[in-house]
Amino acid sequence: MSYAIIGSGAIGGALAKQFARSKIKAVVANRRGPASLKGELQAFEPTVSAAAISDALNADVIILATPFGATSDVAQLRNDWSGKIVVDATNAIEFPAFKPMDLGGRPSSQVLSAQFKGAKVVKAFNTLPAAVLADEPRQGKSSRTLFVSGDHADANEKIASLVTSLGFYPITLGSLGEGGLLQQFGGPLVLHSLIHESL
Repeated sequence: MSYAIIGSGAIGGALAKQFARSKIKAVVANRRGPASLKGELQAFEPTVSAAAISDALNADVIILATPFGATSDVAQLRNDWSGKIVVDATNAIEFPAFKPMDLGGRPSSQVLSAQFKGAKVVKAFNTLPAAVLADEPRQGKSSRTLFVSGDHADANEKIASLVTSLGFYPITLGSLGEGGLLQQFGGPLVLHSLIHESL
């Protein structure tokens, strides 16, 4: 599997650090171009490197670490997203009020999924603050928990496997309409740093 992270803010940077730490190859892209990422990714090379968005979109798994409002711009870069797993690591937040966006009662990942026609969308990596997401996920025999939701069991399994490879403990919650709702900003699982203890 090949991996791309779209977005180089706090969440994108935290994910880049975890990919590098686990020696899993990935590329990072943003709208400013690869030259803008040279300094911040230098410590992670060659495992994690900068790429143009057009090249990053060739990855099998594309992790969206952009603001929620910018995802539609990414979606428009391809007419057909078939064969791709798109991981929604965004949070639909209304600024400056810092409250959940009014999406008419729809889970934010379902709104996003409708934009990425043909993709298998999985919600993951969004519930932890960036500083916690970037921290060492293993604590002795225990691991920090990450949640996974999506409407395609095979895609959920692949992202859960990635979560494990990055050192976290995955809990798969089910569909975007169920688990995704629990994970999204304002839901009960956001900002809770839960530890899974291995027996």
